[in-house]
Amino acid sequence: MAAMTEQAAEQLPDDVNALKTLLLQQQTQLQQKQQRIRLLEEQILLMRDKRFASSSEQASNQLGFFDEAEVEADAEPPEAPATQSPTLSRKKAPGRQRLPADLPRVRREHDLPEAEKTCDCGCQMREIGEDTSEQLDIIPAKIRVIQHARKKYACKACECGVKIAPLPAQPLPRSNASPGLLAQITVAKYQDALPLARQEQIFHRIGVDLPRNTLASWILRCNQLVQPLLNLLEDSLQDGPCIQCDETPVQALKEPDRPPGSQSYMWVRLGGRPDAPVVLYDYHPSRSGEAANTLLSGFNGYLQTDDYAGYHAVGTEKAITHLGCWAHARRKFIDAQKVANSNKNKKSKGKDKNKQKRPNKADIALNYIGHLYGIERKSKDLSPEERHQLRQDQSLPVLEKLRAWLDKELPKALPKTALGKALSYLQKNWEKLCVYAEDGRLNIDNNKAENAIRPFVIGRKNWLFSDTAKGATASAALYSLIETAKANDLEPYDYLRRVYTELPQRTPWRPSRHCCRGMPGKWR
Repeated sequence: MAAMTEQAAEQLPDDVNALKTLLLQQQTQLQQKQQRIRLLEEQILLMRDKRFASSSEQASNQLGFFDEAEVEADAEPPEAPATQSPTLSRKKAPGRQRLPADLPRVRREHDLPEAEKTCDCGCQMREIGEDTSEQLDIIPAKIRVIQHARKKYACKACECGVKIAPLPAQPLPRSNASPGLLAQITVAKYQDALPLARQEQIFHRIGVDLPRNTLASWILRCNQLVQPLLNLLEDSLQDGPCIQCDETPVQALKEPDRPPGSQSYMWVRLGGRPDAPVVLYDYHPSRSGEAANTLLSGFNGYLQTDDYAGYHAVGTEKAITHLGCWAHARRKFIDAQKVANSNKNKKSKGKDKNKQKRPNKADIALNYIGHLYGIERKSKDLSPEERHQLRQDQSLPVLEKLRAWLDKELPKALPKTALGKALSYLQKNWEKLCVYAEDGRLNIDNNKAENAIRPFVIGRKNWLFSDTAKGATASAALYSLIETAKANDLEPYDYLRRVYTELPQRTPWRPSRHCCRGMPGKWR
């Protein structure tokens, strides 16, 4: 070892300037290696956190950092913790919840035997009250057969003809499926995430043979039935001031000119009037900007999305104003905070754990963003005009301070680190992220669209893929009706049962103003 060291020393140049140059080169290489190691450690930490940790977006509690110099000195903390995830709902009070009062009650009395109603002193005991407890019971689903008896009439004198009472319009002509059965199958698959194969087994247990290919055929025909209603929902969606968009992968095995493993996408759009929201799903074989352009053709208003490049071309149109999502910006700083806290824990081993920790850059950014969400919570019950004024008075000053902090910190951060990526995302999307303050009808984030597409993602874990593109299109149509019903506080089964009952009788329908679903003739 000593011989190797001496040999390496002999190879060093004797010139001082050459030695300095060599030393600087080695220091530069060492710094590059250290940066590379740091980036790899961050990636491992975030991948491990994504794989094994909780999926909650709740960040570390850093409320004490509002007194830092980088943060507004006299700012009031938000009503809820600034780092509380905006998508988290309040937990119910602990303990057993009371059973709904509108459920029917079956009273069962339990009395003492007559021999025990005599006291030890010999006197007859009298009833002084009762103690009541409740249990929740369920009666398994029952299937019945509806017989349509159509009266027939004939003239005995001339015997020239027979008249028969007409059969009411049915959702699926020449089928034995009633509106209630179709509603049940639809809700079970698209709301409860039960694949048709499992539904086939459930029906078999109660003595009814309904093969899954029959159920699949009914689903496809229901898609054709509800198409006019979807056309009207399309009109209502585009009449609103803002559309939120999101997309998620889906696999269709038997798609023309594509291998079975090809990845397609399910797109979701949420919009319409605030008092009548509309959620529409659309299947498309790609995630390209062409798909986004087709879905948003003819729309005039605000478009709120994440930073996916497929929406950029649409957002540059004069009729559309692109709106950013603060939840996506916040997630990147949460990743940076996890990395910073992990490094901080490594350095603080063996030190005083009770010592106040100084906030890192991600903590400061999350407090700014948390303050913006705190203002949004205050404006929850305000009118759009009042909400706009509140944002002008309170949100704009916070945005100005955050912008000044961003300009100061961005040049200092390494671009490929978690913090550098979060700051770069904020810089790149800054103008779009500030648009929400212009109009009180707009949302601070795109979480509603993400929540609307979540039922599809959960269902995909069960049925994994669609067999054909037609099946995926039918799924999109029926997901649209169910999620729109839920957005308007309607019970999905009751709503679909009524749709399947009344829709066949309400013809003709007026054409839609928009043409994006590819239906033949006047119905797109």
